[in-house]
Order: sequence, then structure tokens, then C-alpha cells
Amino acid sequence: MADRSLRGTGLGSKSFEDETGVEFAARQEVGYICSNKHEYSLTFAVEAEVPAVWECPRCGAESLRLDGTKAEAKDEKPARTHWDMLRERRSIPELEELLAERLDLLRSGELGPNYATVGGKTRKSA
Repeated sequence: MADRSLRGTGLGSKSFEDETGVEFAARQEVGYICSNKHEYSLTFAVEAEVPAVWECPRCGAESLRLDGTKAEAKDEKPARTHWDMLRERRSIPELEELLAERLDLLRSGELGPNYATVGGKTRKSA
């Protein structure tokens, strides 16, 4: 049994292949600085798209590149409100008609705090 085990190695964690003849990808070092003046550099491949903003490894603040490259401004959509979504489904005349119907029901006493039960009997929803 001892002849089948590999001593001193972790499963899948080590390679016994040597690095002779292996050509590594070209690399570049990019410097960053955060708002708390923590300066550090990261290594990227030359053909990689280097981000303009990175999270500081020391404090977690947003860091900017030392070479002054700015992040591209993204077009942000305005937040859709409940009213915007409602207007996508209904027109103003439809909404006014629904409002008038509900106000009539409310004024007649059919709608109220407990409109599901009228006179002790449970109403069926229409």
C-alpha cells in the first residue's frame, strides 16, 4: 500500500514539470493609489484590458491608476418608478376611469378597511 502513495505532495496542487523551454506571456506592472494614500502595483498581461479603478487591498477604498487614466463614464438609465411602469401599461384616460370606479365604490361603502367581508359574509373577489 505504501508503494502507491505519493508522499510529500498534495493532490492536484503541485506539478512535477519543469519550466525549461516555457515562455511566459509578456507582462506589465500598473500602479494604483487610493484616497488613503496607499500605493501599490499589480501585474497584468500586456494584451489584457487594464481597469482604471481597482479596490485597495489594504482599506477597500477605490483606487485610481497612477498614470492618470480615467474610467470611462457609463450612460446610466434613470430609475424606473412605479408610476413609469404603470404608464407603460395604462393610459391616463384608463387610469382616470379606474380611479372614478374605485372612488364610487369607496363612497358607496362597498370598499373600506374590511372590504373583503361585508356584513359578516366573505365576498368573492371579482
